[in-house]
Amino acid sequence: MAQKRFLAFLVAMGIIVTLGDAYCWGKIHKPGEAKDGCMINGKLYPFGHIERTEDCYQCNCGEGEMECCSLFHIPVAYDKKKCKVVFNKKRCDYDVVQKNDPSKMCSVYSRVG
Repeated sequence: MAQKRFLAFLVAMGIIVTLGDAYCWGKIHKPGEAKDGCMINGKLYPFGHIERTEDCYQCNCGEGEMECCSLFHIPVAYDKKKCKVVFNKKRCDYDVVQKNDPSKMCSVYSRVG
Protein backbone atom coordinates (compact mmCIF):
# COMPACT_ATOMS: atom_id res chain seq x y z
CA MET A 1 0.00 0.00 0.00
CA ALA A 2 2.82 2.40 0.89
CA GLN A 3 4.50 1.73 -2.46
CA LYS A 4 1.32 2.69 -4.36
CA ARG A 5 1.07 5.94 -2.43
CA PHE A 6 4.71 6.72 -3.08
CA LEU A 7 4.25 5.99 -6.79
CA ALA A 8 1.16 8.24 -6.90
CA PHE A 9 3.18 10.97 -5.17
CA LEU A 10 5.98 10.68 -7.75
CA VAL A 11 3.52 10.85 -10.64
CA ALA A 12 1.83 13.93 -9.13
CA MET A 13 5.17 15.67 -8.59
CA GLY A 14 6.17 14.89 -12.18
CA ILE A 15 2.99 16.53 -13.44
CA ILE A 16 3.51 19.60 -11.23
CA VAL A 17 7.13 20.02 -12.37
CA THR A 18 6.09 19.63 -16.01
CA LEU A 19 3.40 22.29 -15.67
CA GLY A 20 5.76 24.84 -14.13
CA ASP A 21 6.97 26.62 -17.22
CA ALA A 22 8.72 29.77 -16.08
CA TYR A 23 11.08 31.11 -13.47
CA CYS A 24 9.21 33.78 -11.51
CA TRP A 25 10.17 36.29 -8.84
CA GLY A 26 8.59 39.14 -6.99
CA LYS A 27 9.55 42.24 -5.07
CA ILE A 28 7.55 44.15 -2.49
CA HIS A 29 8.17 47.89 -2.71
CA LYS A 30 8.94 50.00 0.33
CA PRO A 31 6.41 52.81 0.87
CA GLY A 32 7.06 55.54 -1.71
CA GLU A 33 9.72 53.50 -3.53
CA ALA A 34 7.71 53.02 -6.74
CA LYS A 35 6.46 56.53 -7.46
CA ASP A 36 6.80 56.49 -11.24
CA GLY A 37 6.91 52.77 -12.00
CA CYS A 38 9.17 49.77 -11.39
CA MET A 39 12.93 49.71 -11.76
CA ILE A 40 14.23 46.51 -13.35
CA ASN A 41 18.00 46.26 -13.90
CA GLY A 42 18.40 50.02 -14.10
CA LYS A 43 15.47 50.69 -16.43
CA LEU A 44 12.20 52.29 -15.30
CA TYR A 45 9.03 50.57 -16.53
CA PRO A 46 5.52 52.07 -16.20
CA PHE A 47 2.85 50.69 -13.88
CA GLY A 48 0.75 47.89 -15.32
CA HIS A 49 1.51 44.87 -17.46
CA ILE A 50 4.92 44.73 -19.15
CA GLU A 51 4.83 42.30 -22.05
CA ARG A 52 8.63 42.00 -22.40
CA THR A 53 11.51 43.66 -20.57
CA GLU A 54 14.97 44.12 -22.09
CA ASP A 55 16.07 41.08 -20.05
CA CYS A 56 13.30 38.83 -21.38
CA TYR A 57 10.84 38.89 -18.49
CA GLN A 58 7.09 39.49 -18.48
CA CYS A 59 6.09 41.59 -15.47
CA ASN A 60 3.25 43.20 -13.62
CA CYS A 61 4.28 46.46 -12.00
CA GLY A 62 2.25 47.95 -9.18
CA GLU A 63 2.82 50.62 -6.53
CA GLY A 64 3.04 47.93 -3.85
CA GLU A 65 4.86 45.15 -5.64
CA MET A 66 6.32 43.83 -8.84
CA GLU A 67 6.04 40.26 -10.16
CA CYS A 68 8.02 38.93 -13.11
CA CYS A 69 8.35 35.60 -14.94
CA SER A 70 10.96 34.59 -17.47
CA LEU A 71 10.09 34.22 -21.12
CA PHE A 72 12.95 31.74 -21.58
CA HIS A 73 13.56 28.10 -20.67
CA ILE A 74 17.04 26.83 -19.84
CA PRO A 75 18.15 23.64 -21.64
CA VAL A 76 19.37 21.00 -19.19
CA ALA A 77 19.39 17.75 -21.18
CA TYR A 78 21.34 17.80 -24.44
CA ASP A 79 24.64 16.41 -25.76
CA LYS A 80 27.03 18.55 -23.70
CA LYS A 81 30.13 17.13 -25.44
CA LYS A 82 29.05 18.16 -28.94
CA CYS A 83 26.75 21.11 -28.24
CA LYS A 84 26.71 24.45 -26.44
CA VAL A 85 24.00 26.81 -25.18
CA VAL A 86 23.72 30.32 -26.62
CA PHE A 87 21.16 32.92 -25.47
CA ASN A 88 19.11 34.34 -28.33
CA LYS A 89 17.97 37.75 -27.05
CA LYS A 90 15.83 38.39 -30.12
CA ARG A 91 13.68 35.31 -29.37
CA CYS A 92 14.18 35.48 -25.59
CA ASP A 93 15.20 31.84 -25.45
CA TYR A 94 18.27 29.62 -25.49
CA ASP A 95 19.50 27.93 -28.65
CA VAL A 96 21.50 24.73 -28.40
CA VAL A 97 23.98 24.56 -31.27
CA GLN A 98 26.86 22.36 -32.32
CA LYS A 99 30.21 23.50 -30.93
CA ASN A 100 32.06 22.88 -34.20
CA ASP A 101 29.29 24.41 -36.39
CA PRO A 102 27.05 26.93 -34.54
CA SER A 103 24.78 27.17 -37.61
CA LYS A 104 23.47 23.65 -36.82
CA MET A 105 20.99 23.11 -33.99
CA CYS A 106 21.18 20.25 -31.50
CA SER A 107 18.36 18.22 -30.00
CA VAL A 108 17.22 19.26 -26.52
CA TYR A 109 15.53 16.64 -24.35
CA SER A 110 14.36 18.86 -21.49
CA ARG A 111 14.33 22.47 -20.33
CA VAL A 112 13.62 24.24 -17.06
CA GLY A 113 12.35 27.73 -16.56
